[in-house]
Amino acid sequence: MTDPATPSAQPASLVRPDTLPDGTKLTHRDVAANGARFHIAEAGDGPLVLLLHGFPQFWWAWRHQLSTLADAGFRAVAMDLRGVGGSDRTPRGYDPVNLALDVTGVIRSLGEPDAALVGHDLGGYLAWTAAVMRPKLVRRLAVASMPHPRRWRSAMLSDVRQTRAGSYIWGFQRPWIPERQLTADDGALVAELIRDWSGLDAPDDDTLTTYRRAMCIPSTAHCSIEPYRWLVRSMARPDGIQFNRRMKRPLRVPTLHLHGALDPVMRTRSAAGSGEYVEAPYRWRLFDGLGHFPHEEDPVSFTTELVNWLKDPEPDR
Repeated sequence: MTDPATPSAQPASLVRPDTLPDGTKLTHRDVAANGARFHIAEAGDGPLVLLLHGFPQFWWAWRHQLSTLADAGFRAVAMDLRGVGGSDRTPRGYDPVNLALDVTGVIRSLGEPDAALVGHDLGGYLAWTAAVMRPKLVRRLAVASMPHPRRWRSAMLSDVRQTRAGSYIWGFQRPWIPERQLTADDGALVAELIRDWSGLDAPDDDTLTTYRRAMCIPSTAHCSIEPYRWLVRSMARPDGIQFNRRMKRPLRVPTLHLHGALDPVMRTRSAAGSGEYVEAPYRWRLFDGLGHFPHEEDPVSFTTELVNWLKDPEPDR
């Protein structure tokens, strides 16, 4: 396998298209934050909304939201997380604290006083973390398909059904094998996972091909798996226990929690109790018929809910 410290090739057609499918113009650039370089795609002007993708995706997962948020009067920015897409692939730094500092560092590098963070899956985990660690930089928080980190840990350890649903995470603990599986047959497993985790409407073949190609960029598979290795291996280590205690600190930013009722890898029961950690307006929205990728399975419903909430001057209603 390629050394994760080695800079990877970045095909422009893959990570940096000039326009979105609906014709929205994009600006692509790299920003420095937390000792690394991060690729961002942005559209629109106004208050910053920073979009954080999950596994096994990259910034392209937010293509529908970028357009709508820009039209709604926001500066919409989707970043590639460390080790993915057009961002640096560093040999270390994949624990949630450091990854959350990547996110808050990007907010500062963009010259903004704060941002509304929108995160899906792993990006949602980091959004929860960033809102606890740097609350002054997070104006609002929206999380999809991911419970609060303490709820995630508790469910994975005590709920047999959630443990089974998250079996892929346990499988990631093996050395080398998961990386080889993700990149075998031009990333066929990536398409299989996205189809299996979706609800009634999975992304089309062209979209799945894009994600397969992104995972096959050298070192991406390794870097994508490392955060999950930390989450499991640190559970009994001092750093993991300290992180779990730190996340007990309540969130004091308005929070929108979005979840697909058919999500097969993150059970609704696991996510639904996250409001106990929020001492601010908290809104729960469950989408019937959608799975783990509600922002792609039904982008109109998802984005309408998000934009209405971002524009609501009274988010506690």
